[in-house]
This record gives sequence, C-alpha cells and structure tokens, in this order.
Amino acid sequence: MTARIFAYVSHTGGVPDDSASELQVAAKMLDAGASTTAIVSGFGPKLDAACSTLQNTFGEIWKISNEALAYPNAEMVRKALLSVIPRGSIVLLSHSHFGVDLGPGLSVKLESAYVSDVMALEGIKGSNLKVVRQEFGGQASAHVTCDLSSGAVLTLRPGIFKATENPRAAGTVIDKSSSVVNLSAGRRYLETIAPEAGDVDISKEACLVSIGRGIQEPENVAIAQALADAIGAAVSCSRPVVDAKWLPKSRQVGSSGQTVKPKVYMACGISGSFQHLAGLKGNPFIIAINKNPKAPIFHVADVGVVDDLLEFLPAMTTKIQAMMKVK
Repeated sequence: MTARIFAYVSHTGGVPDDSASELQVAAKMLDAGASTTAIVSGFGPKLDAACSTLQNTFGEIWKISNEALAYPNAEMVRKALLSVIPRGSIVLLSHSHFGVDLGPGLSVKLESAYVSDVMALEGIKGSNLKVVRQEFGGQASAHVTCDLSSGAVLTLRPGIFKATENPRAAGTVIDKSSSVVNLSAGRRYLETIAPEAGDVDISKEACLVSIGRGIQEPENVAIAQALADAIGAAVSCSRPVVDAKWLPKSRQVGSSGQTVKPKVYMACGISGSFQHLAGLKGNPFIIAINKNPKAPIFHVADVGVVDDLLEFLPAMTTKIQAMMKVK
C-alpha cells in the first residue's frame, strides 16, 4: 500500500485523547512499515503540550496552530485538514461525537471513501480494504470492502485497537500552521457546561460497577450496590438507567455523561455503544457481564461473562463476602 496514513488526534487541556495510541495501532495494521503522521490542531501552550506528548507515540506530528481552532469545531478543523492532507491519503479518526461530525464532510471534500464505526481491519487485497462495522445497535456485523484507490476516511470504535506494548518514538513536530488561512465557520463555540456534581464523584473512583438496561428494574440496582460495597467500588450506569430515573445523571458514564478513568470497570448488562465507551478513558481492565454473547461490549472487554447478571452478581457478591470473612 502506497497511500499515506494520517491520524487526527483530539486533545483536552493539552492532554491527547486516549484514542491516539489506538489510531497508531490501527495504522500499523494497515501498513506495518509505514510511518503514521499525527495531526493536532489548536492554539497556544496547550497545543504545544499535546504535540510534545505525542512525540512518544508518533514519528511525525503536524501542528496546526490558529486562534480559530482554540475550541474544537469540526467545521473549522475540516477546513484546516483540507489545507494540509494530500489527496489519496488514509485518514483515521476516533469514532467519537467529534469524529462523527468531522469525518463524513472530510471524505466528501477529499473525494475519498468513508467508513464509520470500524470494529476490525481484515486486511488489504490490491486497493481494497476489508473492514467490519456494526449495524442496528450492535445486533449485526457488516463486512465492508473499502476502495482505497482515492484514499479513505475511517472512524474507529474507541477501545477496540488497544496497544499491547508502548514503544517510545522520537517524533518530530512540524509546524503546518502557515498552510492554513481564512478559517471561518457557520457556527461558533459558546460555552462548555460542566455536569452537576453528585453524591459520588465517579470520575475519581478506581473501581466502578456499571449497570445498563440489563438491570431490568429499579429494585435491582441494590444488587449492583451490594457488589460495589463488597469490593470497595462505586455504582455507575449507562444512559438508559438515567433516562428511567433509576440513578442520577451524575452517575452516567458516556459522551453525554461523565468521563471516567477507573483501573477496573465492570460493565453489567451494558451493550457497549460508542456513546458509552466514549466516556471510558485510561484503558481500564474491563469485565463484561451480559447474557447476549454478541453484545459489542465483549469486543473491548478483557474478561467476558455470558450470564444473567441478576444471578451472577449476587453469586459473586456472596463469594467475595465469604472470602473477606476468611481473611
């Protein structure tokens, strides 16, 4: 494959998103011998800090500094990328809300193929790339052939392409800011609204027992709480639990909830949509319990248990409590 590979990396406060290493892993799967170029946009010292951190992951980092890019605006970033990315390139994005906003229009302007929410890269034959993405909320896997002859824009499901090792690069930062001029957009940044504080700050918990619609009834939340109490964890949840008003909004993990970085994350009755996984950072050890063996959460889990959580969680709690008594 001769196409050049780029990875657009988002950052918050100068800290690159965890997806940066995942984009690098996916790029190596596409072409093991290629050197992937990371592109980072923003303005001021935070942009420089993000570029400096990425030097440990990528061999080359293109910096685009512009005051108009101080706040993430996909319309602005799209125009900036079109100023520097050559036609026929492969562009990798994280399948976050921002990536979903950025990717389609970018592929149209580059006149390239577009595939969203990629779960697996099955290999390249000639100019065709075979990928796997999910349909109908993860109920079906679609095997898609993507023509790379004119390049491609791919958004990758967070948490799928995990790095098994972290080889340190000695990346070079190249300033491409002068190539980007006349940035304007039909929308503008207004403000960031922080979520309300709750009784428990799940963003600071080292271990979370997280429940989804599989918990079935509000009375069953106590089952998860009993397990959390036994292991010294807190209870969090996915959006359906909040929508049903079984737990407060402050307990929600996901793109419309809290961003968390636990060491251990137990996903109980959670399907594993990209909106939920977008709130899970720091590569925690994920334990998934779901009675649906085809649930997308199993693609990112370190340990998967196919069982009814209403039976499994009480049994696990009883076992842990018995072990604690022995000690």
